[in-house]
Amino acid sequence: MQTPASGQEVNVKGWVRTKRESKNVIFIAINDGSTIHNIQAVADAGSFTEDLIKLVTTGSCVSITGKLIPSQGSGQSVEVQAEHIEVYGTADPEQYPLQPRKHSMEFLRRIAHLRPRTNTFGAVFRIRHAMAFAVHKYFNDRGFFYLHTPIITGSDAEGAGEMFRVTTLDPLRPPRNEDGTVNYKEDFFGKETNLTVSGQLEGELGAMALSQIYTFGPTFRAENSNTTRHLAEFWMIEPEMAFYDLKDNMDLAEDFLKYLVQYALDHCLDDLQFLENRLKDEEKTKKKEEQSELSLIEKLRFVVENQFERLTYTEAIDILVSSKPNKKGQFQYPVSWGTDLQSEHERYLVEKHFKKPVILTNYPKAIKAFYMKQDEDGKTVRAMDVLFPGIGEIIGGSQREENHDKLYTRIKELEIHEESLWWYLETRKYGTAPHSGFGLGFERLILFITGMSNIRDVIPFPRTPQNAEF
Repeated sequence: MQTPASGQEVNVKGWVRTKRESKNVIFIAINDGSTIHNIQAVADAGSFTEDLIKLVTTGSCVSITGKLIPSQGSGQSVEVQAEHIEVYGTADPEQYPLQPRKHSMEFLRRIAHLRPRTNTFGAVFRIRHAMAFAVHKYFNDRGFFYLHTPIITGSDAEGAGEMFRVTTLDPLRPPRNEDGTVNYKEDFFGKETNLTVSGQLEGELGAMALSQIYTFGPTFRAENSNTTRHLAEFWMIEPEMAFYDLKDNMDLAEDFLKYLVQYALDHCLDDLQFLENRLKDEEKTKKKEEQSELSLIEKLRFVVENQFERLTYTEAIDILVSSKPNKKGQFQYPVSWGTDLQSEHERYLVEKHFKKPVILTNYPKAIKAFYMKQDEDGKTVRAMDVLFPGIGEIIGGSQREENHDKLYTRIKELEIHEESLWWYLETRKYGTAPHSGFGLGFERLILFITGMSNIRDVIPFPRTPQNAEF
């Protein structure tokens, strides 16, 4: 509360976090969700009926009118001397689940309709809002255009096949072809369609006309995974830029991430300090070797203040093969040229070897998507992954293959249905140009900035296997 204590009349509305009673005075802490800080109202017990005070409990919603005065207690500079209290909604203390005590994250996920009222999730969701605003501000200020790519699509940008089907056909009696397969020609769109896994391919079409675009929207993966890093529904930020090569792409990705982290430091410091203190309490329960060397805010400043290390996939493999964890058999997954790096490998490079964010480039063609530009050696592609401490990969991108014949050959090699990508191929026939882009998983960004450990705790209503309750 920054308003000077002037004795002026104020009205505060919000939810009661705590209520303490002494013989003559009642202390009520209220929060409306706009800040991590509560404001305290002090009520003279003799000025209000006992029935009214009984209704003012943790979780109830109230409106309190009174004088703003200097606070006599610690923890706040001003407080409200209550003159009128109205209770909008009560919360039975025998039933209200968010009593003022420590709750586990798993418990709070089961009450996702109420968890935004906690300090932790209030802070996370305010930061999430600030980061969404910062994304749009960053690109708008640099001449990018926001392109709304489709949520329903007939193509699979990743080639993974793990997609949610969209259909209006009767699930019990769908129309059939002569060979017994479902006849999707009778479906709403006249073809098989799914929820998108990425807006990238359509984003490239926009870049081929508007030069610089970005998408920011929900994406979906039907991956049966219950790890702390996976969601079935999540948000992706995907810029696509004409006339950008791989170096330009890396420069933009690094600048973009540093801008977002700095924006959080500049605009969300109170919430970050609260989350930092929460993390410090958690760190005390860990073994000394598992404790982080940097506090949350130090980690964020470290990202902003240091240049990201850039090296090729091949150089990274050499480092990993020669590393002590590999020689001692401490990696869970074996590492050799041609294998896809796992999170443990990525985090070793970032947290142990370089001790700074890392950008890996020029991955083997065999482990990357069909649309990435092929290097002259025929073995690698101009891919890039940005790796962060505690997260692993936070951005994945590449220079895109602009050569029609090379792209067409790669599509055939991977047995991708070319008829679903005819429009994508045509952009390589009509005025093709060098171009690049990347994808930033928004929830992974929020994980890093907030220090939360589970991706389900940085999105209001997580969608995971067997979970679509709210």
